[in-house]
Order: sequence, then C-alpha cells, then structure tokens
Amino acid sequence: MIESHTPWHARSTGETLQDLKATSTGLSQAEAEARLKIYGANRLPEAKKRSVFLRFLMQFHHILIYVLIGAAVITALLNHLVDTLVILAVVVANALIGFIQEGKAEKAMDAIRQMLAPHANVLRDGERRSVEGEALVPGDIVLLEAGDKVPADLRLLSAHGVSVQEAILTGESVPVEKHIEPVRADAPLGDRFGMAYSGTLVASGQGKGVVVATGGATEIGRISGLLSTVETLTTPLVKQMDVFAKWLTVLILMLAALLLIYSYFVGHYEFEEIFMMVVGLSVAAIPEGLPAVLTITLAIGVQAMARRNAIVRRLPAIETLGAVSVICTDKTGTLTRNEMMVASVLTPQHLFTLDGTGYEPKGVIRLEDAAVDASEHDILHELARASALCNDAGLREHEGVWMVEGDPMEGALLTFSGKIGTDVRKQQAEWARTDAIAFDSQHRFMATLVHDHESHACVFVKGAPERIISMCKDQRTAAGGVEPLADVYWSQQTDRIAALGQRVLAFAVRSVKPGHTVLEHRDVEGTLTLLGMVGMIDPPRPEAIAAVGECRGAGIRVKMITGDHGKTAAAIGRQIGLQNPDQVLTGADLDEMSDEALKGAVVNCDIFARTSPEHKLRLVTALQSHGLTVAMTGDGVNDAPALKRADAGIAMGRKGSEAAKEAADLVLADDNFASIAAAVREGRTVYDNIKKVISWTLPTNAGESMTIVLALFLGMTLPLTPLQILWINLMTAVTLGIALAFEPTEENTMRRMPRPRNESLIGGELVWHILLVSALFLCGTFGMFFYAVDRGHSVELARTMVFNTLVVMEIFHLFFIRNIYGASLTWKAVRGTKVVWTTVVVLTVTQTAITYLPPLQAVFATESIPLLDGALIVGVGVALFALLETEKQVRLAIQRARAPAYAGT
Repeated sequence: MIESHTPWHARSTGETLQDLKATSTGLSQAEAEARLKIYGANRLPEAKKRSVFLRFLMQFHHILIYVLIGAAVITALLNHLVDTLVILAVVVANALIGFIQEGKAEKAMDAIRQMLAPHANVLRDGERRSVEGEALVPGDIVLLEAGDKVPADLRLLSAHGVSVQEAILTGESVPVEKHIEPVRADAPLGDRFGMAYSGTLVASGQGKGVVVATGGATEIGRISGLLSTVETLTTPLVKQMDVFAKWLTVLILMLAALLLIYSYFVGHYEFEEIFMMVVGLSVAAIPEGLPAVLTITLAIGVQAMARRNAIVRRLPAIETLGAVSVICTDKTGTLTRNEMMVASVLTPQHLFTLDGTGYEPKGVIRLEDAAVDASEHDILHELARASALCNDAGLREHEGVWMVEGDPMEGALLTFSGKIGTDVRKQQAEWARTDAIAFDSQHRFMATLVHDHESHACVFVKGAPERIISMCKDQRTAAGGVEPLADVYWSQQTDRIAALGQRVLAFAVRSVKPGHTVLEHRDVEGTLTLLGMVGMIDPPRPEAIAAVGECRGAGIRVKMITGDHGKTAAAIGRQIGLQNPDQVLTGADLDEMSDEALKGAVVNCDIFARTSPEHKLRLVTALQSHGLTVAMTGDGVNDAPALKRADAGIAMGRKGSEAAKEAADLVLADDNFASIAAAVREGRTVYDNIKKVISWTLPTNAGESMTIVLALFLGMTLPLTPLQILWINLMTAVTLGIALAFEPTEENTMRRMPRPRNESLIGGELVWHILLVSALFLCGTFGMFFYAVDRGHSVELARTMVFNTLVVMEIFHLFFIRNIYGASLTWKAVRGTKVVWTTVVVLTVTQTAITYLPPLQAVFATESIPLLDGALIVGVGVALFALLETEKQVRLAIQRARAPAYAGT
C-alpha cells in the first residue's frame, strides 16, 4: 500500500513506522478515518456468486423435474393442454420456491458472516480500543495475544513469546516463533519472523504490530484460492432426505411403469387415459417439494438462533443441539454477569472490603465495617501498583459511563487501583514495560517486567493463589519489609473469601537489576515476595438461573467447569441452581483419577474447579462414553481440542479467542448461558419441524397415490381425474407443506427428555403413521365416492366430492401434525399461526372457485356440491383428526409409562 522497493519484513521497526507516518502510540481517530477513505475497508474480495438467472436455472436440475418436463411434453403431444399447463405450473412453482429460499439462505449466511466479523484491539489516540477488523488502516497499532486471529498484515514492533500458526499460508503445522528483527528481503514467507499475516492465529504470547497492508493487498488477499466461499444451507440430515427423495422417485417411476403396463394390458384402460392417470399418480406420490421445504426449515432455524444471539458456524450443529443431554459451561461471563468488582483485599495483616458502582474508580475502603484511609496502609498502594502494571486492559470514561477495553477482570483491577488513590496512567507512564509472560491456562499466572526512569526494575506477577504461593519465598510486612510465608493463614483466608462466591487472585513482586531486560519463567519460580490477594465478585445472571432451571426440566444436566477456587464455584453453583452443588472435583482430583474412575464420577458431579483445558477434553470424552450428547463452551486458544471433540462446541463471541471460534460449531454473541438454552430450544424446534414436514408429506402423498392405485387394481371407475390429482399436489405442496416450516416452538419442548443422538427420522413410528393415514385416506375417499354414487350423484359430482374430501383431510392432517408431542385439540393449537391460516384460506378459496365457478368447472370437470354434502366432507376431516388424535394420545401415554428415569435429572 505504501510505495517502497524494500519489503516490510526487511525494514527495521523504526523505518516501518516512519514510512507509514505512524507512531508506537497509534493513530488519532481522525487520521484513522481519513486513511479508511483512502485505503478502503479491510475485507477480502468476495467470492464470485452465481448470477440470478443461473441460480434460477439450477432449480430445474433434479431428476424429478426432468421426469415432470418429459410428462408435460408427452401430454402436450396428446393434446391435453390443461394437464400440460398444470404440470408446468408444478415445475415452475417448485423452482420458484427453491429459488426464493436459496436467496434467503444466502442472505442468512451473509448476515451470520457479518456477525462473526473479527474485532481487533488497537491503540487510537494513545488508548486501547476495540474496533471492527474492517476499520483497520495502514499505520494502526494492533495488540495481539494468544488465541487472536491476526486482523491484517502486521510488522511486529514487540513480541513477548509470540508464536503464530501460519498453516493457512505456508502449510506448516508447527507455530512459528516471532521476533522484531528485520530479515533479508528475499526471505520466504515462512521465514519472515518479524511479520504477522492476516488470517493466521496467534498460538502463544503477547505482541504489538503496525498494520502494513489491509484487504486485498494482504498476503492472504493475493491468494485467490483462499477467498471466502458461499456456504450452502444443508446438513447431513437434509442431504440424507434429498438422497431418500431421489431413490423414492426412482422407485415410484418403476411402480408407475408397472401399473401402466398392468392397467393397459390387463385392465384394458385406454392408453391415453391411463397414461394421464399414471402421470398424476407419479406427481402425487413423489415428494418433490420435500428437500426445498426442509432447507427452508433450516434457514428459518438459523435466523431464529441468530436472533437469540447464537450464531451457527457449522450447520449440522442445529441437529445436534436438539439432542444435547449435557451442557458443560464456563462460569465467568457465561453464568455470571462478567461485571467484575474487587470486593475484598487480603494483606498479611488485614482483610479489607470495598464498595462502589461498576467500573468507576471511586469507592469506600472498609476494615471491620469502618471506613479507612488507604494512605495509612502502604501495602494497599503496592497492591494497587501491581494491579495497574501487571495488566493489559484499559479503563476509559464515555459519556459518564466507565468502560473496560480488554478483560473485565483486569478492568476491575484498574478500578481497584483508582479506588486506592493510584493514578493508573501516571504509573504506566513512569514504569515502562520491558517484557512480559502472558497469562496461560497451563502456568496460571501473568508476569510483567517494568523499568522506571531512575534505574529501578521490578517483576510483578498475578495469578491463581496456590500457584503464586508456590512461586513465593516470603511475604510483605506492614512496614515494607519481608517475613516468612504464612501458608496456613493464606489458605484459611482464601477459603473464607472463596466461600462468599468471590474469585481470588494473588499478587507478588520481585526487584531485579536494571540491566535485566528479558523475562523468563525461571526468573519468577521461588523468587517472589507475596503482596496480598484480592477477591472479586461477579454475580450470577438472573436469566442464567432461569435457563439452568429450564435445562433441568428438559432433562439436560448443566455442569460448571471453571478455573476458580472450588468454594467460589460451589457458592455460584448453589446460586444458579445446579443439581449437585455440594460435590466439587478439582483439576488435581482429575489428574489423580484414571479414565475409568473419571467415567464413574463425571455423571453425578456438576462442578469442576481449578481445571485446565486438558481437563475439559477428558471430561467431554468421559461423558460421551455414557452415550450422552455433550455441548461444551470455551473461549481460550487451548479450549479448541475440547470444542472439536464435543458434539456441539460453543465459543464465546465477546471474550472468546478467534482460535476457539474457529474450532466451535456455535458462537454466542453475548456470552450468555441463557443463549445456550435458547439455542437448544431452537435446535429442538428445527428438528421437530423437519419431522413434522416429513410426517405430513409422506403419509399425505401415500394416501393420494393409494386412492388411484387401489381403483386401478379393482378395475373400478377412477374417483379422481388426472388433472384433479395434479392440482391437489400443486396446491397443497405450495401452501400446506411450506406452512410447517414456520411452526413455532411447541409448548412442552423444554419439558421433554433429550432424543437419542442416533434416532432415525424415518423409524417405525413414522412408518406406522404412513400406513395409518393412508388407510384412513382410502376409507375417506372411497367412502365418499360410494356414498355419492349410492345417492345417485353423477360421476363428475362424485369425483368433485372426493376431490374436496382429499383437500379437507390434508388440512385436518396439517392441524394434527402441528403438535406431535402434545394435544392438538386446544384453543392455542386451533388458533394456529398466521402462516397456517393464510395457507388454509388460500386453499379454501381456490377449491371453492374450482367447485362452484362455471369456467373452472369446465376445466377441472367439477360440479357444485350441495350444502349437506359439503358439511359431510368437513365431517370426514373432523373424523380423521379425531381418530389420529386419539391414537396419538394413547401412543404418548404408553411411551410415558415405558420411559426410563433420566440419570441426569
């Protein structure tokens, strides 16, 4: 982007900043906005999409459509122009439905891609800010840490243990260690150690870099094969049903051919008549609209989840979520508010309490309920300085509200420093950070090496209490000296604070020589002086408490996996209503357990404290060994293996690393547990609606087809004309079939046990339903035909009555199938939805027109139906509904009696 002959990786950091007209403190907001107009948004060129016309043509590329077009050609040659037009109407209607839903699906996926757009931490106006990745411009200073996806091509200005996973560019699976020294101009991509390229993942460490290229000018932007592709809206289940529909089409065509031969040579029907009937039969029997309706159902589910802040990254997760029986969740920010506040401060001599509001750096410090002056306790100032200097967050006021840029926990520490009276910015200006060891869930601490202008150097360390204590050789006294470490005192006080539901962090310090400029792990092991600890409170979210209760009612066991102290976790567990909050297993307990022992303990224990990402992986595996379907949340770079192993991996959208999001099936936009419960509910709804579509389509098609087949085999007058069969299939597929895709969540959806993970959609229950509905349809149609003939009605009127009876039965079957797990005969069920009643009204109006308007009577060979006979037709529909509802209630009662108690509730 900047004209120069020397590549960025061959320039020094100073030269790079100079060429970009940038500084290490970042651009001003005004300058960044001006550059954005020059260089454009930081986004890759979009993959070329198919044209609208080509997308419409592709809707005709299906075996069934070819069959229908062939039938239309033959009927036209036989001079049955009305039949030809109806067949073509079926073809065009299906193509339009497919075309419209595919367009909506693409829009849904585009919207989701926007919701998943990465953010970057930058320095603007000298302050840390979080901005959208698209807003980055050359000259921006970007802050990197483990788990981040690099948002643009960067020339690194500082690198503390930074290694980057560059497989997306180089194919090299091992992360590359980075430094800030320039390399030779002709160095290959994998050897440019001072560069971090857009799209790569930071595997470890912390660093800072200046943006040198954005959008299409980045290294990844030059590689056309890696540009974004349009994701198709499908899942294994939908693919399975598509294959099923194709094979069913082939089977039906073979049976139709046999029926044609039998009817012509044995039944002695006229060829033209029987051919038209076989065409109608084929169209009626083949569920041509099924794949399209299933995809519409899926698209609606994806959009509904996005509205609930659950963004689907991998579509099969929608099916999986409906079967989830265990949710393993983080605590901080997911079950709790993620609004951290230091509530307790523990020194070697005292336990102080603090109050205040949000992140505002003002509040009262109390000792035994009496307000005290922080200036009287030097150790508080030392703790405040450690909190400010061992910290990567930023705290700023915006329109009277104090906001955190970065980790909320670190923001709370900056607020604590302010309450003590420490000027955080002044401290950070006086003490420059020279090196750092980034926090990692493996070593569970963070350390910074800082130097002031008076040749003093210190190492500040913060982390888990037991880890920090193990790294200390002594502790600070009230007078500023040191004394032996009081292990028992710290253990007792830590338990006391943790029992209040507070998260405990310990702080330690070590003075080093001014010439010490590189910080290594050995510098902090066993060499530190313990300063004290802070207890931070993060209250549970009220909606998370309700969601946990909802999950328990749905037979879903909720398990909390946290790095917090066991007693802190137990206190929160009791507040949110976990089933077994009294039993806590720690990471140390898990390390001592064999896989077999863990398998035995994992089902009944709901709280796992002081855990690492490796423990998450073991827990998922142990739960899955019981046949349970596991959803697992994660936010760190090391959570990726557990997220991949889980049946449904869920990453945090706000605090989650890009590495976790890449590994996850689902991303929570608000990091809220309630959104997980809502996603499970939507997952169950999508699965139920797919089941309803199939359970309505297959029996209805079978019922229509069997009416014709039976009449042909019995050698009797056909109860329907080919045109009437074609019309029923066209209208009901376009209206009633699609209505089921928009069904809302059933009332008792979250009061059912999870379905077995490998449950087949087309099982014995559906086969029985197909047989039952087909039999009832046969009884209804033939009963109506024989009744009409017996009353002396003409064949045309008898056929008209059968024609309308079939449509009425399909409408009542729709109202029955809307509630497959509850009662269909309730006011709420009858009231239905706008979509259902719109389709029913449209269908009723068209049927009335065909039955009573003379021009349409001539086309469809119908006659006006007397009022009493019309009432009888509706009565047949009511009888069908009553019989099906009675059978369902008996079947559900038997299932409830046989259902085993679920071990997880």
